Amino acid sequence: MCSVAAADAKFHVLAVDDSIIDRKLIERLLRSSSFQVTAVDSGSKALQFLGLQDNEESVTKPPPLSPNHHQDTEVNLIITDYCMPGMTGYELLRKIKESKSLSDIPVVIMSSENIPTRINRCLEEGAEEFFLKPVQMQDVNKLRPHLTRGKQGQETPKHQ
Repeated sequence: MCSVAAADAKFHVLAVDDSIIDRKLIERLLRSSSFQVTAVDSGSKALQFLGLQDNEESVTKPPPLSPNHHQDTEVNLIITDYCMPGMTGYELLRKIKESKSLSDIPVVIMSSENIPTRINRCLEEGAEEFFLKPVQMQDVNKLRPHLTRGKQGQETPKHQ
């Protein structure tokens, strides 16, 4: 019996990347670490999955994929690419941190470009980590403390 793997399987990561290659890589790394993964290809699809609407024309919430979909698949961490068409990872980070219901979810940004001002801006806006691509297993291992902290201590305020 793998009690450690069973305990980790409850952690659900939402991976956001417009590149199918990078998305499949991060998905494989996360799944090999026993995480439940949902992968989407844009910031707007991430917001839709999380129950936030990106555009004003959608007045009603889209129907869940299955009954109790949002209840059963609580997202414990979001990992997103920085550079995406439509909505950047930085814009997605800001929308998540501005949402009362989602602001406690840890967000990690990934980028293939090592630009210190970009990295600092994301960290100042509330990102937990900034990974340079290609993401590796050692990066995925850095996610665990954020998942555990988010799961146990959601009542601790981040910014005041």
